[in-house]
Amino acid sequence: MMIVISEFMDETAVASLRDRFEVIYDPALVDERPRLMERVQQADALIVRNRTQVDRALLSAARRLKVVGRLGVGLDNIDVAACQAHKVEVIPASGANAAAVAEYVIGTALVLLRGQYASTDAVIDGRWPRTALLNGRELGGKTLGLIGCGYIGQLTARLARALGMEVIAHDPALAADDPALARIGIRLTGLEELLATSDVVSLHVPLTEKTRGLLGRERLASMKKGAILVNTARGGIVDEKALVELLKAGHLGGAAIDVFAQEPLPAGSPFTALRGASNLILTPHVAGVTQESNKRVSAMIAQRVGEFLAGQGG
Repeated sequence: MMIVISEFMDETAVASLRDRFEVIYDPALVDERPRLMERVQQADALIVRNRTQVDRALLSAARRLKVVGRLGVGLDNIDVAACQAHKVEVIPASGANAAAVAEYVIGTALVLLRGQYASTDAVIDGRWPRTALLNGRELGGKTLGLIGCGYIGQLTARLARALGMEVIAHDPALAADDPALARIGIRLTGLEELLATSDVVSLHVPLTEKTRGLLGRERLASMKKGAILVNTARGGIVDEKALVELLKAGHLGGAAIDVFAQEPLPAGSPFTALRGASNLILTPHVAGVTQESNKRVSAMIAQRVGEFLAGQGG
């Protein structure tokens, strides 16, 4: 049986698959759609990250395809309904990158609240911007608001609680008496209360029709003055233009954005207006990617895809 891997994967995990299957490992395929479409024609399994579009056209070309392994958890690049129609199993790496995402949220919140870590060049040059940097804020005693409180959100809450934060969450899928909430120390609340009272707001929801544009201009403006927004979920949930305007106006204290409505950012993106801003951290969809998480995610998908194919007679 043949496995096609179209984006980067830990080499040890790739080698483990090669021991049992024919493997085409070519991370360049994600950017070469015609070659990808040709390769998948003989594929029994396809392993992707978040950029390979597993759509109806690809599924129609991949007539032997039995399973798609997702090196991550978001499925918005995979047409799940079409996979079901083609009887193609979809296997995400649930939980394997949670620690990386949770640490990113807490780490960027610390940096943005403190606001003192962009002074390296000034200090090297002999300038001493101490007076300008006396207004840093501590994380302890602040309130973290989680929009979405699944596994990653709950792990983020554990880290936040360990640093002395209060944690509230908005998640219609959870019951107020869910034992996990009491165990960690999370209070469920309405979205409007969360936005109005949180010092740090972190998004942990998938991109769906219900969450698209969830934080538009009005809701962003309703956030507590000086609050920090962290988005490691998906682009399209936050109105990027409104976010930039509220950062420029000083209503929001900062933002760490790892995901965008269009990736990579197009020319003329709203964020261009904040080039060099000390209260903005932009990263290229890597919050869940570390050396450790890549190994965990890759090992999990290699094992589960391998087991699935073995069960199919591979």
